Amino acid sequence: MTLMKTLTPAALLIALPSLGWAQDTAVDPNEVALHTKYILTSLLFLMGGFLVFWMAAGFAMLEAGLVRSKNVTMQLTKNMALFSLAAVMYWLVGFNLMYPGDGWTVTGFIGAFSPTVLEAVGLEATETDLSYASVGSDFFFQLMFCATTASIVSGTMAERVKLWPFLLFVVVLTGFIYPIEASWQWGGGWLSELGFSDFAGSTLVHAAGGFAALAGAMVLGPRIGKYKKDGRVVPIPGSNLALATLGTFILWLGWFGFNGASQLAMGTIGDVADISRIFANTNMAAAAGAIAALVLTQVMFGKADLTMVLNGALAGLVSITAEPLAPSLFQALLIGAVGGVIVVFAVPFLDRIKIDDVVGAIPVHLIAGLWGTLVVVWSNSDASLSAQLIGFFSIGLFVFVVSYVFFTIIKATIGLRVSEEEEINGLDMAELGMEAYPEFSKG
Repeated sequence: MTLMKTLTPAALLIALPSLGWAQDTAVDPNEVALHTKYILTSLLFLMGGFLVFWMAAGFAMLEAGLVRSKNVTMQLTKNMALFSLAAVMYWLVGFNLMYPGDGWTVTGFIGAFSPTVLEAVGLEATETDLSYASVGSDFFFQLMFCATTASIVSGTMAERVKLWPFLLFVVVLTGFIYPIEASWQWGGGWLSELGFSDFAGSTLVHAAGGFAALAGAMVLGPRIGKYKKDGRVVPIPGSNLALATLGTFILWLGWFGFNGASQLAMGTIGDVADISRIFANTNMAAAAGAIAALVLTQVMFGKADLTMVLNGALAGLVSITAEPLAPSLFQALLIGAVGGVIVVFAVPFLDRIKIDDVVGAIPVHLIAGLWGTLVVVWSNSDASLSAQLIGFFSIGLFVFVVSYVFFTIIKATIGLRVSEEEEINGLDMAELGMEAYPEFSKG
């Protein structure tokens, strides 16, 4: 990497004082380039991190719109609490567990159970490794992925799960389950060595959240009145599709940080060009997923279904997340469109097997995550189908089994589900004693 590829002469003169050099000091161009890469990559992580943070608002609005009005406050509380718990648990143990350093030796494994430590205040260039980014920016960015995994579970288990038992699971998920499985790939673990490819987390984040949600839904059971004895499925409309639509657009926006900053570098012209390519492919996949769901629901049901369109866009985003860089725009369109189709067929399939997923998180994150993980081999010649299959199902098995066991233990001890009376009256009053829309009758 040369200086000419990172800074123009005019920009260099402006940048030198901020990099610690006086303009009359002899400058090593390679050293300037190294400083510039460190600064810009750290900035990328911070910008990407606050975009992904905004996805927390997206999940909250999406879920608030897709549950009944009597359960809206509960969903908002869960989303505030789960993000906050993720922030603490990822600092306390998750970050170092996910990046264990020299490997899973006995000493390294024990040492990984330690809080994250940031650089000293007023850091000097000679006091840190300039080849990557600041610890604070990396921790902040990676934390957002951890919190996203927990957000996925919240929507599936809505309208019948107790608050504190659910948050207890969030502690385990964000502190241990997610960091361990993510370390297998992003921490330089065995899946990384195998050749598994997951650029921004179709499997590590989205499918993992989907598998945890599936385990929770199976242990928890469906909502009262959702499935009739004669096999009929009773639709339970959400309270506010305007909020659900707003939440989807917020998630769409946040995904640019999710995928774009996963380039993990912004120090060269090539890096920036790749980031812009990722943005364009991410947007194309989301648009294609929405269009596919729009058209397919019109054809199949005679009327377009907004909730399917919203989830179609999200499925398109999940589908492109495993490899948003390599595809052409046309390939991104096809990848996202298939994600939208998956949702339209997967949502009624789950109802047929009586798995009650309130917001459609399992089709969007788990099933579209599988599609996105496998289709990597189409655009990335370095990926192999066998490695993609092994990676997806090993992570899925680990997350599902651990989650299922933990939910079962919670159910058998402190209880996982509210009483029938509390579920009928609404979790807002039963669990929290307040309503989101107190001036209206219960929905």
